[in-house]
Amino acid sequence: MSASRGSRRRKARRRADMPLLGGARPPIAALLALLLAVAGATALVLGDRDRASLDAAVLTSQQHVAEDGALSLRASLDESATDLQRAAALFTGPEPVPADTVLDKLGKVYNKWRGTAVIDPVGGTLLAARGENIPLATVLKGAPEAKGDDKDGKAAFGLGPRLVKLRSGETRMLVVAALRGGDRPRLLVASGTLNVPGISSGEDRTLLVVDSAGTVLASDGPSVARKSWAEKARRTAAADSAKTPEPGGHPGASGHLMGGGKRGEERTAVGYAAAGRAPGETSAAGALGLSVITSVEVTEDVSAVRTQAFGLAAAGILLALALVVGWVLLRTVQRPLLQLYLESRRLSRGELDRPVRQFRGREPARIGAALESLRKQRLGGRPTRTGRARGGFGTRGTVIVCAAVLLAWSAPLLFLLNRAGSTVTVPQQLVEDQRRRTDTAADRVRKALNEGWADVASVAQIVGAGDGKDGADKAVLETTLREHSRYRSVYVLDGDGTVLSRAGDSPRHPGGKKPHPDSVVQLNTSGKEPAVAAYAAVPGGKGRTVVGEYDTQFLISLVTRPGLGQVWLVDKKHRIIAADRAHGYRAFAKLPGRHLNDLAVSARRDADGTAILHRSRNSSIAAAAPFSDNGAVKGLDWQVISAQPAAWLELPEYTAERHTMLAGLLGVTAAVACLGWLHIIVIRPLRNLADQAEALAGGDRKTVLFPQHHDEVGAVVRNLELIRQQLRPATGASAKPAGRN
Repeated sequence: MSASRGSRRRKARRRADMPLLGGARPPIAALLALLLAVAGATALVLGDRDRASLDAAVLTSQQHVAEDGALSLRASLDESATDLQRAAALFTGPEPVPADTVLDKLGKVYNKWRGTAVIDPVGGTLLAARGENIPLATVLKGAPEAKGDDKDGKAAFGLGPRLVKLRSGETRMLVVAALRGGDRPRLLVASGTLNVPGISSGEDRTLLVVDSAGTVLASDGPSVARKSWAEKARRTAAADSAKTPEPGGHPGASGHLMGGGKRGEERTAVGYAAAGRAPGETSAAGALGLSVITSVEVTEDVSAVRTQAFGLAAAGILLALALVVGWVLLRTVQRPLLQLYLESRRLSRGELDRPVRQFRGREPARIGAALESLRKQRLGGRPTRTGRARGGFGTRGTVIVCAAVLLAWSAPLLFLLNRAGSTVTVPQQLVEDQRRRTDTAADRVRKALNEGWADVASVAQIVGAGDGKDGADKAVLETTLREHSRYRSVYVLDGDGTVLSRAGDSPRHPGGKKPHPDSVVQLNTSGKEPAVAAYAAVPGGKGRTVVGEYDTQFLISLVTRPGLGQVWLVDKKHRIIAADRAHGYRAFAKLPGRHLNDLAVSARRDADGTAILHRSRNSSIAAAAPFSDNGAVKGLDWQVISAQPAAWLELPEYTAERHTMLAGLLGVTAAVACLGWLHIIVIRPLRNLADQAEALAGGDRKTVLFPQHHDEVGAVVRNLELIRQQLRPATGASAKPAGRN
């Protein structure tokens, strides 16, 4: 009974000396747990990818098409509202400008409005009108001036755009701005058609513009269940409207829907997007509650990408390797450490009756031989050098072999196996959507440049026929630059190209060269930054011209769209003028790829643009859309080129490839992290311990041994220090402290 109690006390003391955490056990246990998790994840994520519910890439593409349309619609409506308000502000002065003069000058610059009018809100009198009749009752309804309680027109200036339904069924957007001047307020009113965004619809695509009630306000393309889709998309958008837009995402609700149908039949893919505004963003049109809905008929592919068997096989192999690696580490690292601890503890307590056991492995064998030499020295023997060649394979080599085994499983998944290749079936709808979205981007850039020229032309109307040396011109230029973020500088040139007045950065118009005629012009073909400017002659100004130079960041913002891949704005020589922010660019560089140059040449012959699926080592969808030959930009001959790697698409083949690479990456991470941890915490200190043990056995009694960690290796070091102290009286040597190893 007493012997049993003594045995339990000895075991308790041993457990007290050994650490509960640290050492070889945590990294080995973590490695086994992580490998088990990676095997389970591999079996789960590498399931069969069924196409039964349409490719996610097709549905996502419809959502992006709708988002492009919503942004284009909102920008167009906002531009109409701000243009009218800025034009009205330019006519501000101490004396009222005659109503007919206001409308005549406005018509010379802008031709987007179907009708314009100047009215007296107090009496409801029509002072002047151009174009189609405007429903004045709608304008005056609720206006403070109609009641005479806002004599300066400030409240009217705050009136936002509104939608009006005509008797013919057409929808008009009315924009109202205050004309200040004199002692009586006046309102400048313009009406414009609410059109579908500038997206080429073709014969298979339906485009709808709906209001918050789901009423179709404008449409294009075939009528495929328009009302039902509008109502369903409206309800879905309303449910999503409470969500906060992601940074850089679409400012408003957007998403996609899928119509019903039998497997293998045509189904309707629908995308919707609200023409809203992000939090903190100012947009008059964003408050109208408009949404864009696009739908297209897609033939469903019922095939599937089979990867389930591959995933199960890969997971099974990893489980087998994990068991083998764990068993090897337990046998060659953890068990020898525990045995070395027990042997060193026995010697430190004076139990010298039996020799130290022999160990396998280079470092454990060296330490065991040193302990046996120390045991003999305690019995009266002489110090001896045990030699460094004992044992076989080292613990560092064991860890390297285990890492190589695990990497042999991970590397093929990461780099070789389950590759999609260049023969993946890319739906033709995605190629067509790439062309449509690229065409929309080109239309957006063209409209923005034309609108910029119209703004410059309106400034030219106000500058008048003065000499430009007084402060009036500079004040107008500074106001224009402050209100238009698209310009880097605005200035006035005389007939010889001399700058008379400017606001903003230094002009880049070539010195001594006459101004260009009314147009948007590319001023350089080399350099660090492209120079693009809008020229508008001053009526009766004796050759004077107002110039607005576009900011490069403004051009970049026009071609930056999510889900379109890399986008470039190029000139007629295919030199890059601007590119999307995500990928960057070098001004006037060539397009990256001969197939893109060939595509640009082909698109120049086709006014509607073109798109291709480029098959190569890394397949991509590319599209090109030239500017339509109208407006102030007709002389530029620019194009928008886009290219999206097929691997970025949400197709089943590429999804399986990405999941396979993810499994390989997880395997690499688990192996490197845990085995690296084991090497730093255990293997490297164990090699140092072997050197210290051999030095002590060889007669070094001066070096004090300090443990680095409270683990198995540290416990052996503490026992060696006790043995060193027990050997000191026999040698008469004084101990010399040493630094930590």
